[in-house]
Amino acid sequence: MTPRERVHRSLSFDHPDRVPRDLWELPVAALKHGAEAVGRLRRRWPTDFARPDVPNVALQALREGEPTAVGTFRDEWGCRFTNLQAGVIGEVKEPLLDDWSRLDGLRLPEEALDLDFDAIHRACAASDHFMFAGCGPNPFERMQFLRGSENVYLDLAEDSPELHELLRTVHGFYCRELERWAATDVDGLMIVDDWGGQQSLLISPAQWRRVFRPIYADYVRIAHDGGKRIFMHSDGCILEIYEDLIEIGVDAINSQLFCMDIEEIGRRFRGRICFWGEIDRQRILAFAEPCEVRDAVRRVAAALYRPEGGVIAQCEMGPGAKVENVNEVFRAWEEVGMRGAVG
Repeated sequence: MTPRERVHRSLSFDHPDRVPRDLWELPVAALKHGAEAVGRLRRRWPTDFARPDVPNVALQALREGEPTAVGTFRDEWGCRFTNLQAGVIGEVKEPLLDDWSRLDGLRLPEEALDLDFDAIHRACAASDHFMFAGCGPNPFERMQFLRGSENVYLDLAEDSPELHELLRTVHGFYCRELERWAATDVDGLMIVDDWGGQQSLLISPAQWRRVFRPIYADYVRIAHDGGKRIFMHSDGCILEIYEDLIEIGVDAINSQLFCMDIEEIGRRFRGRICFWGEIDRQRILAFAEPCEVRDAVRRVAAALYRPEGGVIAQCEMGPGAKVENVNEVFRAWEEVGMRGAVG
């Protein structure tokens, strides 16, 4: 099977020839382990995913600095990130909208909507990989970048009208951006928003359902109306909203499984959504021995994998991950996918 067909079959529970692979590499990985070591890992376990390599020059012109370099980076929204460590993204220390009087002056990065459809079409036609769109709406995180995290939590507690106005503005822009990408030849769209702490959701599930579930439902509708799959990533413990994500039609979810009860997730949700990783990067990838890594993969497989599909072998090569442990993750998934072994 081609990578594109393999991923589609996994999402549809239609017997892929093996478990698809997706390795996330943060720039810090090459700085820590060396580009050669990371390159060998990538060649040994090639990914089934790609993105159209079509730069948006006008959008890039809005940015200043490098997002993962030490210093200051300004993104296309005008948010300034301060970074103290090379290879990772920094934090916003002085949010643009710390005062609501600045809301009317917020400039949206309309340049992101100016896609080169012909170039994207050629890139998709030239690849046999499952192609992701070049965007990832993150309304909750974006509001924190613009307003500051502490302010956003206070605004949510007070049910601030200004916060809802900002959310409508951000959401409306992301809807337009997704609609543009849904009109291209990519295979999938993506949502990237962190909703969990180590033990629970960051806000009450009731407030999440009232305020944010309709937003993500709009994104799913846009994707499916355009014939695209839609994936969602969220860090932390998000067990309380898994059912919601399934009900609105998310096709694949990337979450920190080891922050939750993996077996409960399997009992309730296996076969109802595709699990897009992951293997624990807080402990397993960073500190475990290879035998523990294999046991972790087998645990996930036993709970979530079905021979007809439903799992993508994803893990992150971040600041703490050992090269040998990431290698062991994909080796173990290869055995699961080829043999159907989960024990």
